[in-house]
Parts: sequence; structure tokens; C-alpha cells
Amino acid sequence: MYDPNQKENNGGYMEKERCLLIAVELSNEKETNDMEELKLLVEAAEGVVISSIVQNKQSIDNRYYVGQGKIEEIANYVKELEIDTVVFNDELSGSQIRNIEEVVDAKVIDRTNLILDIFAKRALTKEGQLQVELAQLKYSLPRLIGLNKNLSRLGGGIGTRGPGEQKLELDRRRIKEKISDIQNNLDELGKVRETKRKKRMKDQIPIISIVGYTNAGKSTLLNALVESEYSEEEAENKKVFSHDMLFATLDTELRRVRLPGGRRVIFSDTVGFIKKLPTQIVEAFKGTLEEIKYADLIIHLIDINDENLTLHKETTTKLVEKIVDKDIPILTVYNKIDNIVNDKITTVSSNDIIYISAKSKLNIDVLLNTVDYKINGEKNKYSLKIPNSELKNYYWLYENRFTYNVEFDGEGVSFDAILYENEKQQYKKYITGEING
Repeated sequence: MYDPNQKENNGGYMEKERCLLIAVELSNEKETNDMEELKLLVEAAEGVVISSIVQNKQSIDNRYYVGQGKIEEIANYVKELEIDTVVFNDELSGSQIRNIEEVVDAKVIDRTNLILDIFAKRALTKEGQLQVELAQLKYSLPRLIGLNKNLSRLGGGIGTRGPGEQKLELDRRRIKEKISDIQNNLDELGKVRETKRKKRMKDQIPIISIVGYTNAGKSTLLNALVESEYSEEEAENKKVFSHDMLFATLDTELRRVRLPGGRRVIFSDTVGFIKKLPTQIVEAFKGTLEEIKYADLIIHLIDINDENLTLHKETTTKLVEKIVDKDIPILTVYNKIDNIVNDKITTVSSNDIIYISAKSKLNIDVLLNTVDYKINGEKNKYSLKIPNSELKNYYWLYENRFTYNVEFDGEGVSFDAILYENEKQQYKKYITGEING
């Protein structure tokens, strides 16, 4: 039952934490695969799931989350299976944590604490680390007594890592002061981000924001887009980390890519969404998540093989609606079609729905052409002749559009170029012909 996978730790080795998963399935809730997702979260936190228990109830127990009889059963399981950590699938109150710990001889963490732990491991930038620390402190503040008992008895591990780890022993006043300091630092970083955003808007560089449930393949898609633009060596330096796990990447990444018509745009990869995404995370990451508000187009990326596809799609849609306060066009993109398990799924793309494999780069060209059309409209290739006195117009096209067959002579320059329909009139006097195909 237990695979004693080892991980290196300061020159030695230690066994992964043995975890027992606990959930309550309410009679009025839609059936979902919550326990499988919770298992994946534990694995992302470098734990190993030994077993799980699900109790069917009408409501959550205010004292123990599960019923009193069930908590005693859990205590017995902890002893028999030598469990290190008991993970609950919902957010627990401080009193629930304390009550459970009085019965269960193991570390007790909830879904929120687990997700915060993963975020703490994955945040790489200064802003990301501050955002995670802020979320951890806001989570810990109303739970200080239970969490302090937890840490003093068990000394760390899953649910206790990250920048906020050492702050849990501070009193409430000092934690509130620390929260205020972090918020001020984040506000300053937000001003820097706002300055950069205004420059992009001034330069009229469109933003395409990639959103989706965690592990839908957003980072893999961003890498595929980078590879479509740059040489192999250049692309390697611009790639972001991607891995088949929940929340493999956390920090927002921006990459400049040239569309088929020649116009440069910026693709933005946001933090992955998840059911029951902790409110502390949403609040702490509000500044970076709000980048979505300024997008010219949103790509909603979906794993086509996801067993809970509809629910995960709804989760992402609702979170985007909370962040975005204006009508931004959304392009639905189904990913991982190279691994379709249901042969009844159709994969015929349209202007509003694209089917791709980011991993194998299948239909990335279709996606780019569709994004180009939605951002810029129709385009075509034309032959142009620009006189020497107006060569600045050629050089602008050379830098910002694709140009071909360039020939200079004593009168000026002749070339072919792709123009968007809305700029055709601007260059009408230079156009000598339209090139079909």
C-alpha cells in the first residue's frame, strides 16, 4: 500500500510524509472527484497518500468536521497505518483543528493550508514570495493556537513551509504589523507593474492572457508559442518551467511573440485555478491576477481529457468573472488532443473553439492565426513601392510586419508585405498589387 519513495534532505534521506485524506460528501453537492484532486495536491507537496476516508453527511460537524464516531475511527487509522499527517478536504477553523488534535495523534492540516504550502514551494520571484507570505499570515492569524501546538509538536513538514513558516509564533499584533508591511511592499511592486503596463498600452502591444484550471498545460502552451517565434537556442532561454503536476508554476510569466501577420503581442501565463481556491490566495494575488483585466483577448485553456471537465471549466469561468469587470473576448482552447481517451470527441476547430496539443505543437499555427484574426482582423499580402523620400514607412513595416522580396533602386524600395485590413488604407498609395495565396 505504501511506496516508501525517498527524497534527498540536506545530504541525507527521509521518507515522504504518510498522509491520510479526509472528506465529507454533502448530500446536496454534485458528485466530483475531489479525493483524486486532493491526492494530487498532496503529491505536489511531496507527500504520499496511504489511505482516504469519505463520510456522507447532511452538514459539516462544527466540532470535528466529521462526526464524533468517525473522528475516533480516524484516530485508530492514524495509529494502525503510522500516519504522519491528516489532510482535510475543506478549510478548518482554529477550534476544529484543536478539537481534532485532542483525539488524533498526528499533524492536522486542511486543504487551504496544503495549497498554501505548495505555493510557498513554487514562488520564485520576490513578489510571488511576498504574496504567499501574506496569504499564509492571513490564514494563520485566526488559527494561531491550533497551529502553534501543531508545529511545536511535529516540527514542520507539509503545511508548515514557506516564507510565513517562522512567523506563526508571533503574537497577533506583530503578525498584523507584518501583514501591513508586506502589503505596502506589494503596493510598491504593483506600481512598478502598473508603469510597465502603461508602457505596453502606449506602445499598443496587445495582451493575450492564458487562464485555466491548474495542470491544463498553460506553461507548456507558452513554451510552444515561444518555440514558434524563436530559434531553438533563443527559445530555450525563454522557456518557462512546466511539469505534469498541480501548480507546477506559480509566478506570472510574460512572453513576446510575433503573430502570423507580423504584429507583436504579449502572451501572459497566470496562476492556475482550482476548485476551492483559498480566498487568501485570491486576495494576496489580486494584483497579478488583475493583469487579466487588461487583456485584449483571454485564452481559456482546458484539458480535453479532464474527467471533471465541465466543473473545472465552470470554476475557471467564475473566477475570471470575479476578476474581470468588462467584456473581454474569450477563445476556448482544448489541449492534449494527442492523448484523447474518448474517440467520440470531435476536434474540429472554429473561430471560437480551437483544439491543440501544446506538448506536440499540433495546431499551434491554427491557434496563432485565430488569435491574429481576433486581435487584428483580416490580413493579406501586397506588393508595395515606397519612394526614397518616405522610406521611414518602409522601415516601420520592416520592423513591425513581415516583409519579403525586398529590392532597393534609385527611386526607392519595392517589396511584398502583409498588411491588416484596417491599415490597408494607410498604405494605399504605395500598393502596386495584391498577392493571392
